[in-house]
Amino acid sequence: MMDVQPQTVHGREPLIGREKDLRFVQSFFDDSALLGGALLVSGDAGVGKSALLDAVALASARRGNRVLRAAGAEFEADVSYSGLNQLLIPLLDDLDRLSTAHRDAVQVAIGLGTGPPPDRLLVSTAVLFLLRRVAAETPLLLVVDDLPWMDRATNAVLGFVARRLAGSRVGFLAASRSHSDSYFERGGLPEYVLPPLDEAAAVELLSSRHPGLAPAVRQRLMAEAMGNPLALVELPASLTGAQRSAFASLPSVLPLNQRLQALFASRVAVLPAACRQLLLVAVLDGTGDLAVIEAAAAGRAGLVDLAPAERDRLVRVDPTTRRLSFGHPLVGSAVVEESAAGDRRWAHQALADALVGQPERRAAHLGEAAAGPDEEVADLLEQAARHRLIRGDAVGAVAMLIRASALSPLAVDQSRRLAEAAYIGADAGGEVTGASQLLAGARRVNPAGHDSLHAAAAAVFLLINGDGDVDTAHGLLLGAIRSAHHGRAGKDSAGEDAMADALHTLAQVCWLSGRPALWQPALEIVDRLAADVPELTWLVSRTFADPARCEPETLVRLDALIADSRNDTDPTRVIRVATAAAFPDRLTDMGEAMREVIRRGREGVAPVGRHLGALMLVCLDYFFAGRWQEAGELADEGLPLCEELGYNFFRWYFQYIQALLAAVQGNFVSSTALADEVSRWAAPRGAHGADLFGYQPRVLTALGSGDFEAAYRHAAKMSPPGTLAPYIPHALWVAMDLVEAATRTGRAEEAAAHVAAMRASAMPRLSPRLAMHTLASEALVAPGDEAGVLFDRALAVADTERWPFDRARVHLLYGEHLRRLRAMSASRPHLTEALETFERLGAAPWTARAAAELRASGHAVSRSTGMGSAELTAQERQIAVLAASGLTNKQIGERLHLSHRTVGTHLYQLFPKLGITSRTALRDALTELDAKESR
Repeated sequence: MMDVQPQTVHGREPLIGREKDLRFVQSFFDDSALLGGALLVSGDAGVGKSALLDAVALASARRGNRVLRAAGAEFEADVSYSGLNQLLIPLLDDLDRLSTAHRDAVQVAIGLGTGPPPDRLLVSTAVLFLLRRVAAETPLLLVVDDLPWMDRATNAVLGFVARRLAGSRVGFLAASRSHSDSYFERGGLPEYVLPPLDEAAAVELLSSRHPGLAPAVRQRLMAEAMGNPLALVELPASLTGAQRSAFASLPSVLPLNQRLQALFASRVAVLPAACRQLLLVAVLDGTGDLAVIEAAAAGRAGLVDLAPAERDRLVRVDPTTRRLSFGHPLVGSAVVEESAAGDRRWAHQALADALVGQPERRAAHLGEAAAGPDEEVADLLEQAARHRLIRGDAVGAVAMLIRASALSPLAVDQSRRLAEAAYIGADAGGEVTGASQLLAGARRVNPAGHDSLHAAAAAVFLLINGDGDVDTAHGLLLGAIRSAHHGRAGKDSAGEDAMADALHTLAQVCWLSGRPALWQPALEIVDRLAADVPELTWLVSRTFADPARCEPETLVRLDALIADSRNDTDPTRVIRVATAAAFPDRLTDMGEAMREVIRRGREGVAPVGRHLGALMLVCLDYFFAGRWQEAGELADEGLPLCEELGYNFFRWYFQYIQALLAAVQGNFVSSTALADEVSRWAAPRGAHGADLFGYQPRVLTALGSGDFEAAYRHAAKMSPPGTLAPYIPHALWVAMDLVEAATRTGRAEEAAAHVAAMRASAMPRLSPRLAMHTLASEALVAPGDEAGVLFDRALAVADTERWPFDRARVHLLYGEHLRRLRAMSASRPHLTEALETFERLGAAPWTARAAAELRASGHAVSRSTGMGSAELTAQERQIAVLAASGLTNKQIGERLHLSHRTVGTHLYQLFPKLGITSRTALRDALTELDAKESR
């Protein structure tokens, strides 16, 4: 993708036809010495982007600025921070300007230090600080070519830096091919599209470089080049003298890319053998590091052998950074195409020998060098794949495992490695279809290996994301785990990882089922494995399965694990620890680590499955924390990803979050419809646990609309009164709802029985929120004075402010209790506190209920409390007017060019502003709002 205009080498020759483009780009950076700035240049392959960057860099250096350069390369794209290494090598002496933490992070990132992979945000901040401090003395211009082939990690850092250059005396100029995919997030940055040359410039360029062309030949070449400078310069090189003079006919018309590729291949073919070997090593290395290239080619070729390729401008060597770059990606492709298979194996082996200290890269080259089955190399590739997965590179891990399988001498190992690749692809990599194909391949290779742990786990993942039922998935996986357990002759890391993955998948299946009959054998196998089970796996089996019966020691162990995991960079471990933390209300403690997984997922660095898992868990945390708008935004982000990738297992959970949000904000129709969608997915699959999740928003909808009978029925469906249903962990979340609904419908015995079950369970010690729920529920069934003491104790539980909606509900219950005792003055502070919190959150039904209670207590409350408390935006008003006229969300969306889901989101956000809970009240609310605004 590196596009050059061959007549421009480090800016020494003029750019023909680029005066206007050059003036624009240079003027954009004229003020960068004082103000900072970033500009992206895009255009077709060969249009001259690299030449333009060369000219700007030279002009900037002549003005006294310091220029730092880097370029992406196809074979370097999977080497983390390789681009950052290019960019920062000239600043090594300046690293001491940074704090110890920032310096260490940069050194580890660019391969000059040792230690665990640094946090991406820490590296990005360190690079920004370094550039700013260097530029304080001399203005800097960063010139980055070939963004699409730059590694993910570098692109993430560059995107971070490019958005924070204001006032920094740092300029950022980068180039990429138009319409190419890139991990660089360009949104919001200015972009300049470099067009093809116009006809006059094309004639001038062609004539200046090839003056002997016959007019007819020139016209033919111009017509095929279509203003592409690289084609204009290079195409004539493939013609014979007779063809150039029109004494012989020109070759038949071929697509431009094919012409250029053929041209480069012919130019490579005439190079001396030693030069071609050196170029082959350089292409397969991919980093451009001359030290590595020279070491690998030692004995066959030396750097002096590059001279013919340099003279022909096929490659460039930067003496400052000691890096080689190809004049165009097709040069590298041509080098590989012109080589024999034996030559490629030699080059890969030579590179492996030169990279002894870099096990992942060495394993990759050994894998390509192997001519046949080789278990030692396959094992190295398998180990390297696991390291890549820990870093979040699921795609790279899958590729390495596939190659490891191909090199495995034994069918059982071929199958096992393909099955692990299938599991990673399905569970983390977003490759449901590809995983299915890999799993089928594993079974073809070794038909008897279908019960291997990763094969079974992958099959289960495909089942639960497709039309398979929970019982089948459970039986398949449990059988594989039992077989593996009985057949284990010893412990090894691969077997331990496979067992942990299988047990975690089994826990998810059991959770979906919501049935003790499926959980019990799973817990028994965890207990039998005992010391072989990792701490995290054991904790998930307890806190995720049945938190109401957690032992105190389990929570102590959970807190210790969370404390050790807050800064973890392994996305798989982060999500699994957060899973263990979910029901004991400790998600906030893993919040930053999960948000980092989300950030990395958006950048394409973290695996898709982990990105979705983090979105699910943070959505839940934000809902309970009262951060409802953010929860809705994350759910809106997750749903399209699920639909695009076929992750139906995650899809229903985002619908559940949306149903909760709609219920608490008063959009009851939408909430019920979403809950029904969850049930429609869960019921035919036997996913009883997932189905019961849909009852929580139904409970909230019924409570919000004052239908306590329906609230009781729905809550009792999740957990019968008098017991916290075993292995239905979310029954904890409706326990107080059930007690409230029971007391409101005259079911005193049932309410008291449920309170007793709550008190006898682990619920009061799981978290402050659930302790508050327990005490408030006790207050609801206690006699007068005793109830007040219990309510006071509930509100005195430390740290419950983190859950504002729950706390406001307790204030409301307490205020209602006091008002019924006719203690009007005492009730008002609690009702006022509840009202203010509900209004702030946008909990329209509870706002109306608290306001009604306040009025009943004799406190003057405006009838419009919670109605029109905030102005509607222009779009919200437009949507409200159309909805009040009777149009459906789909019809409104078609009229306003919005999706029906966006319309629904706007409606349930504006309902609380108007103090209403349904569309039928829109017309009156808008009339009242118009009257208020006209006064």
